[in-house]
Formats: sequence, structure tokens, C-alpha cells
Amino acid sequence: MFAEDIILKPLLTEKGYDGIADKKYMFIVKKSANKTQIKAAVEKLFGVDVKSVNTVNCKGKLKRMGRNEGYTPDYKKAIVQLEADSKTIEFFDSLS
Repeated sequence: MFAEDIILKPLLTEKGYDGIADKKYMFIVKKSANKTQIKAAVEKLFGVDVKSVNTVNCKGKLKRMGRNEGYTPDYKKAIVQLEADSKTIEFFDSLS
């Protein structure tokens, strides 16, 4: 698996913005990826040193469109903590 296939997109939420100052970043990742693969992908894509990775499997929400209802897709969220002496990820610098 390539690093670009594992990290799908950044997750930009209020809770995610609070972690940027502490070098904690949130990403939506491939559901089959494990913590070791996520750590290697972030280090390769952004050139940073990762301290730890926490993952959460998120269930899709129930949505209604008129009388039809269904679920949004399930996804996996990764919270990546960088080392204290590591550089920051440039994409998130303009957001904080």
C-alpha cells in the first residue's frame, strides 16, 4: 500500500483545531490501515516524526431525504501526535 492510499483527507473539526497547538492532527484514513501503516504514511508524506497514533472507527449517521432514509458511510479517524522537536505540518499552520 502507498502512503497516498492510506491517508485519505484531513479532518477539520472544532476538536481538531484545538489539537493543532499541541501538534495533534486528525485524518480520515483507510479502514483497513493499522497504526503502524498510518505512522509510516504520515512520516513519509509530511516529513515529520510521529510520537503516537490513536484510531477510532466511526459509524455513519442516519440521514433522511423526504421519506427515504439511509446511513452516511462509515470511516476511520486517526489522531496523530508528533514529537515535541518535530516540525509542524504546513497544511495546518494557516488554520490555527
